[in-house]
Amino acid sequence: MADFDISKLSQLDKDRLSGYKSNLDFYGGSQWPKTSKSRQLVFNYSKIAVDKITSYLMNGLNYSFEPLNTPVMAPGPVIARSGAPMKSGKQSPGNIKSSDMAIQAEALVYQVLDQNNCVELDYATEIDAAILGDGCYKVTWDAVEKRIRITAPDVNGLYAWWTGDDLTRVYQVACRYQLSQDEILMLYKKAISKKTAYLTELWTVKDFLLYLDNDVIDRKPNPYGFIPFVIFPNLRQPKQFWGISDIPPLQEPQKELNRALSQLSRILEVSGNPIAVLEGVESSEDIQVRPGAVWNLPNDTKAYLLDLLQGGGIRLHIDYINLVYQTMHDLSEAPRAAFGGMQHELSGVALEVELQSLLQKVNRKRLVRNNVYKRRNEMILQLWAKFMRQDLTAVAQKVIWGPVLPQDRAREAQNEQLLVQSGVHSRRTAMDNLGVRDPELEFEKWMEERQRILVQNNEFKAQSAQGGSRVRNTAADMQVVV
Repeated sequence: MADFDISKLSQLDKDRLSGYKSNLDFYGGSQWPKTSKSRQLVFNYSKIAVDKITSYLMNGLNYSFEPLNTPVMAPGPVIARSGAPMKSGKQSPGNIKSSDMAIQAEALVYQVLDQNNCVELDYATEIDAAILGDGCYKVTWDAVEKRIRITAPDVNGLYAWWTGDDLTRVYQVACRYQLSQDEILMLYKKAISKKTAYLTELWTVKDFLLYLDNDVIDRKPNPYGFIPFVIFPNLRQPKQFWGISDIPPLQEPQKELNRALSQLSRILEVSGNPIAVLEGVESSEDIQVRPGAVWNLPNDTKAYLLDLLQGGGIRLHIDYINLVYQTMHDLSEAPRAAFGGMQHELSGVALEVELQSLLQKVNRKRLVRNNVYKRRNEMILQLWAKFMRQDLTAVAQKVIWGPVLPQDRAREAQNEQLLVQSGVHSRRTAMDNLGVRDPELEFEKWMEERQRILVQNNEFKAQSAQGGSRVRNTAADMQVVV
């Protein structure tokens, strides 16, 4: 941090930032290199491919927390099963069982994710990462509302420094963003003459600095003990910190598809409004192409309509467009079957083979995301331990992804039932595999229902037994009377 020069920050990573803008513009539909008065159609297939793959990627994202063997002291508020902190009167300091700690850690994480609407935030961040090539999460403590905040800073204002031999060891992060005059006055009590100014946060493990343009307005020790950013690539580029966008491989076929379709559109338009060709005619003032028109031509002249579609020429254009279209599917790794509407039904292994390229791309992205979401959850637990005095960090966690391909839920449930009954794995594992968000809560509900059913059965048996004895006694009395 001693060598940091805020005035030189805007000169860093110019190629990366210009690439961000180029990819974002292309995704938004700016796909012609030059504007023209001629028709320039844009069939934004690259946008649809990015959105489609991201939808497959984020399907069924869940988390599972497992206990460690070491009990940990927890002198703070205990998390209720619903995920809300218990009131101070219900605090129970002391040892927490490993299983209880895992339950509380999971409830806390889901509570924080729900408070920050992370289902929508994660999808938007993944779209952004697929377009730009990089994504980021920021996990901080809100001292006013006493809760954990998760945001997704714009990577256009993000700068990182790491050790040369280890890309995972980030020792300094700068985050720059623009605020208006009123926002700066409200948040930082600073009056500025300009309409806007840049705020730059500089983080290391030990220190935090806040710059207003080029001036330091706040300096203090890092209150968290870690850099609260999770920076990740869309796809990992070997030996590089910053990632690869999904857009560049699609740019050339997308441009060619737009050009070919625009050309075909112009041909069809001209064919619908045919051109009159005159041979041996010096003047054509009275020649008009309209229904019922009569042309008076001199001798030894000839007139006809130009047919641009004769000889099957239109078929060549269509075949070329289909070829470019197939190229886009290949380069996006999203086969036509991923968009539905297949000419023949596929299931099981056949569908998996058809979508193999999509599965491989999604799996490559999920390899990166596993560490991203684990690290974000670790930050949540660390902030909770620091500011709420309840240490739930001694847990093991697992990121659970939903299936990419359509699943036969009935068949899958039958398989899990057999595995549970045979003792291969537990009910919790079965619920994890079936995509149940909170297995512990579902198990508790099942236990509660089972207990109530047993109680009702016992009460019914008791009532039935009492009713039978009364009937027998009545019959005996009748016999005595007789």
